[in-house]
Amino acid sequence: MAVSEARIANTDDGTVVESEGWFVLNAAEARWMRMWTRNEPAGDWLDFEAAEAPFAEYGINIHVLRPGQPNGLYHAESAQEDFLVLSGECICLIEGEERHLKAWDFVHCPPGTHHIFIGAGDGPCAILMAGARPEGNTPHYPADELAAKHGASAPEETDSPDEAYSEWQREYKPVRADWPPSA
Repeated sequence: MAVSEARIANTDDGTVVESEGWFVLNAAEARWMRMWTRNEPAGDWLDFEAAEAPFAEYGINIHVLRPGQPNGLYHAESAQEDFLVLSGECICLIEGEERHLKAWDFVHCPPGTHHIFIGAGDGPCAILMAGARPEGNTPHYPADELAAKHGASAPEETDSPDEAYSEWQREYKPVRADWPPSA
């Protein structure tokens, strides 16, 4: 059985995948999303999958952070996640430790590993993020002092994303990102 090619559409904000199937997508030409938190941007990300047809087995995206921007809240998931810094610098808060990362550093988080990334250095940091999607995957958000210093802690311990992000605006706007540099 042959696999069909996905529908790709060109929008004012960039190229998007609209259906299931195989596809080729250039990250520099794609539609990125910008998340806003507390009236401040929390980075831009490119989600490769179609909103109507998410990948069944794993999620994968590129997140670009500016210095000081967290990509979310300090958390652990019940599934593994992996991260590869493509360019720039960031801080990884992982299991209560602060690790400074640069291009080509790889972070593996087995299930249950608390972590989050914060942009650092003097320019954007691009991180390739991938995670498994087993049924019943649950996040855990601790109230963490180190993460709070970076604006990346839930107000109180919870397993509910809505409760964890209650103080975040969580608006998403399509953008033409300024990363990656044009090919």
